[in-house]
Amino acid sequence: MQCAVKRRKSNCHAAFMGSGLYEPAPFYFTFREIWNMPKNKFQGIIFGLIMSYSMAIGMEIYNVAIKMGYNVTAGGFSNMTGRVFPAALAEASFMGLIVFIVSNLVGNRVGSAFAAKYTDPEKDNPYFCRVMRQVGTVAVMCPAMSLVATVLFSVLPGNVGAGSTITVWIGTVMKNFPMAFFWNMFAAAPFTRLVFGEIFSGKPAATAQAARSKTD
Repeated sequence: MQCAVKRRKSNCHAAFMGSGLYEPAPFYFTFREIWNMPKNKFQGIIFGLIMSYSMAIGMEIYNVAIKMGYNVTAGGFSNMTGRVFPAALAEASFMGLIVFIVSNLVGNRVGSAFAAKYTDPEKDNPYFCRVMRQVGTVAVMCPAMSLVATVLFSVLPGNVGAGSTITVWIGTVMKNFPMAFFWNMFAAAPFTRLVFGEIFSGKPAATAQAARSKTD
């Protein structure tokens, strides 16, 4: 499968492994940090934690707002107030860690396998390859985390019987998937790469080197 628009013939895996290549992209991905990816295990942990908590915070704000009924008001989510955030952040504090664990056990592997199956590393645009990896990851992470949420917030508190777990889970996936997909694409992933790029940009090392040169 070839990308419809080819800006550069580059290996898709270069984008995955953080070669530093910069590929012009749509307006919402105009910063260079879009291509920053972890280069070792430590960086991978930091990247994963930022991504996991970015996803968890967004999804918890969305779900708490629904629990509070904002989605059925005349103005919908635009009526949301600050009272959503304390409960959302409290839930995100532990859900982010669960996201991190599940993504490392399953999500990242499936996302990589999905991208490898449906993209051509020699022909496709790196941006397209990365998007396909995100699609594969969300496709497994949303159902997995919806099951976790169903158990934690519906079954265990006794809000629904254990026999309703499957039906509640299916409904939760239907509710969460659009938000998970677009939040990942347009918010969590760009934010994670931006922050990760600032942390591991090498600027501190360059500054230290410049300071040493002046003293010499």
